[in-house]
Amino acid sequence: MALSYDATHQFVPVTLKRSRIDGFGVFADQAIAAGTALGLLTGESITVAEARRRAQTGQRLMLVELSSARAIDASRSDDAMRFTNHSCLPNARIQVEDGEISFHAVRDIPRGEEITVDYGQTHHEGRLPCRCGASGCRGAL
Repeated sequence: MALSYDATHQFVPVTLKRSRIDGFGVFADQAIAAGTALGLLTGESITVAEARRRAQTGQRLMLVELSSARAIDASRSDDAMRFTNHSCLPNARIQVEDGEISFHAVRDIPRGEEITVDYGQTHHEGRLPCRCGASGCRGAL
């Protein structure tokens, strides 16, 4: 089963489908060169305090802090990139600049490969087991 998404903020063609890492993931529909901008992530603009309050609810969330004061909750976004799973050995990175959240390939990504990023520090504070399966996996988020 594949999901649909709004392609407005997507720069390369992708498919959303079940991931071996977690839930659904974002998969490249074509080969992608290193350095390519992949897409944007949008969502509800909230305070960091509200983001941290929401993180305590135990619900599945997609929160990105833009600054010490503002965050984006992309949990209900229609952007494909909200389904990007974590990997300790990612093929893409998240860039936050001027209030915009974008994703960029850090190496060549072959067609069919899942697009992943390193989430870095999360509200899980090391309590969530990592399931990326990468060589050298840290074991937790």
